[in-house]
Amino acid sequence: MEIRRFREEDAEAVSALVIKTVRISNVKDYTPELMEEVVKNMQPANILERAGWTHFYVVEDEGGIIGCGAIGPYWGKTDESSLFTIFVLPEYQGRGAGRLIIETLEQDEFFLRAKRIEIPSSITAVNFYRRMGYDYKNGIAEVDDEHVYRLEKFR
Repeated sequence: MEIRRFREEDAEAVSALVIKTVRISNVKDYTPELMEEVVKNMQPANILERAGWTHFYVVEDEGGIIGCGAIGPYWGKTDESSLFTIFVLPEYQGRGAGRLIIETLEQDEFFLRAKRIEIPSSITAVNFYRRMGYDYKNGIAEVDDEHVYRLEKFR
């Protein structure tokens, strides 16, 4: 497995991996209807737009993209950042790709300049992020109105 920065030509493959992962892994914790709303917002054009204001990375294995993740400013702040769009294909989950993504994002300049990093975590991924050192924002261990946990890490 190797990780590198996202390129424009990756948009379709990244969109496909996010959609597959949402429909297989995340549907265990969310309704199919809610996951189809996510699918609508993870089309190639949406991925390209997000890559325009974040540092977006992809994980490759055997010539294909098997994971992705991004980091960017938290609401435009220079001392806070957020992690976004972290997905690993279901067949690669539990094999170190997610850890590689987090470790890479935590070496990125958006992480290194931040005092606080936030992750809007799916129900599906919350335990993974907690193992990576993120904890519930303000101690609130409940999903919000966007159906995610807010997790954070302080540097």
